[in-house]
Amino acid sequence: MRQYAKQFWKSKSYAIRGIQYAYVHEVNFRTQIAIACMVLVAMVVFQLTKLEGVVILFLIFAVLILELLNTAIEALSDVVIPRLHDHIKIVKDITAGMVLLASLLAIIVGSIIFLPYIFSLLG
Repeated sequence: MRQYAKQFWKSKSYAIRGIQYAYVHEVNFRTQIAIACMVLVAMVVFQLTKLEGVVILFLIFAVLILELLNTAIEALSDVVIPRLHDHIKIVKDITAGMVLLASLLAIIVGSIIFLPYIFSLLG
């Protein structure tokens, strides 16, 4: 049992190292983290319902997870096949598109959730 616990924590350290790598090397990931922090503050300020909060948290983590996946695919692609290969460019463009679509969804849903709170504060 002790060995399983040791392996569990070791694997978690690898995961944290991967997240740290993305944070240090990817400006988009840092930007998304900053936006996520602002949204989390807004969640507290506007006292969202539990359902609204869950939806926002899901979207935040979905965008961050997809950005990590995009970063991993780009890093692997750069090692396996040179950057200039047309198929690799397509793969990188598709994974970037994935993140873009998730981000657009987060913006749309976030607007639907937050705008009524903002309008009630202003008006």
